[in-house]
Amino acid sequence: MSNIYLTTAIPYVNGAPHIGHALDYLLADTYARYQKSLGNTVRFQAGTDEHGNKIYKKAQELNIPVEDYVKENSQKFQDFIQKLGVEPTDFIRTTDKNHETRCQKIWQKLENHIYKSAYEGWYCDGCERYITDKEYEENNGVCPDHNKPYEKLREENYYFRIADFKDQIESAIKSGALNILPKFRAKEMLALLEDTPDVSISRPISQLKWGVKVPGDDTQVMYVWIDALANYITVLGFPDKDISDFWPASVQFVGKDILRFHTIIWPAMLLGLGLPFPKIIHSHGHILVDGQKMSKSIGNVIAPLDVLDKYGLSAFRYFFLRHIDTFSDSNFSWEKYDAAYNNELANDLGNLVQRLANLCKKQEQKGLVDYQPKEDLEYQKLMDSLYFSKAFDYVWEKVQALNKEIDEKKPWEYGKRIKVADSSEADVLSKELDSLLQDLSAKLLSIAYLLAPFLPAISDKIIEIFTADLILPPATPLFPKSV
Repeated sequence: MSNIYLTTAIPYVNGAPHIGHALDYLLADTYARYQKSLGNTVRFQAGTDEHGNKIYKKAQELNIPVEDYVKENSQKFQDFIQKLGVEPTDFIRTTDKNHETRCQKIWQKLENHIYKSAYEGWYCDGCERYITDKEYEENNGVCPDHNKPYEKLREENYYFRIADFKDQIESAIKSGALNILPKFRAKEMLALLEDTPDVSISRPISQLKWGVKVPGDDTQVMYVWIDALANYITVLGFPDKDISDFWPASVQFVGKDILRFHTIIWPAMLLGLGLPFPKIIHSHGHILVDGQKMSKSIGNVIAPLDVLDKYGLSAFRYFFLRHIDTFSDSNFSWEKYDAAYNNELANDLGNLVQRLANLCKKQEQKGLVDYQPKEDLEYQKLMDSLYFSKAFDYVWEKVQALNKEIDEKKPWEYGKRIKVADSSEADVLSKELDSLLQDLSAKLLSIAYLLAPFLPAISDKIIEIFTADLILPPATPLFPKSV
């Protein structure tokens, strides 16, 4: 058995949880459940990024202490994670005192690669980062994410010398030692690496009041990179303790928009600390709404809690794990969501469970109490590749195939034949029906076990029904059709 460590990107707590956060959590939770089913020990990190000017200014606007503001907003993410049925083992807040002191120790360990310099350049207050001249020109001087002009700043900051590590990072990406999924993203990261300058890792306290103090310099506050990215190892106890039981991380789940930070700045930090790269950095795409990227200005933002409220958690997990491609941009629409619920969850799976359980009840069929799932190598291959939407498709093909088999074998016809048969023939037919129903029940149970990482509550319910002393249909359908 192995130790598995999974991480998710920590969201900035100046807004409500959005669909992208949900996708991070669902992908990691699915893989965590799969690894646990193999008998492995899983640590699963989640958390919140709580420093920075946007947070400080927002708390001032609301006239509340910034500590109270971040605590309240961090709790929103913790509540959201719970509503998704996601079960991290570790939740870190970057305002945790242990995290702050460990960040300062990490800074000191990286000091050979840190220097102080004056800089004048373009800055985006919304992104809280400096913009290269190339980005400035490409975006015509306006941030595309915040629709605000970049501002010119001159500051004296500390810099992390990315140049010290570029050759090693380039070699690691090309060789696969820094394993980026999907593979085509690696080429994009190599192109970005070439133009990546040394990065500012502090700001004057006159400009950034809410953050971790730079050790040995009370005039400077740590900027986001060391503070936020380090959470993946500070939560394990680094540098106060040996973290080799769980580091390197098995998989780090991030959205494609922050992939460059996790494949350039983060590997540079790890190299400077003498730590190995994560085994896999898994990047997912964006969720589009009616073919467009979600945007407040367009007014097409879908609130995840609204989606959750419509059909419940299992429907939410089903849609976003199957119909949202694990790696590529995918489209959400309410019409597509309704169709997935009614035509697939209700018709394919819900109806399958209901009618098979009813057939078993009529035959007074006993459950398969000692059923043990068989190994499915194709399923394992897809799950090990972390292509969860394809793995889910594979399971759904089995759902549809079992429905088709029931339609073709027509177990309900046995009852009609038994009624008109003599006793000896009726006995034979009854045994044939018992055997058929047991076989169909076993196939449904095998599906339930494959569904467990994706739809844990539904998997548990199917297993409960078909391993009971007597098989009885659920009192209400698993997925009542919506009107």
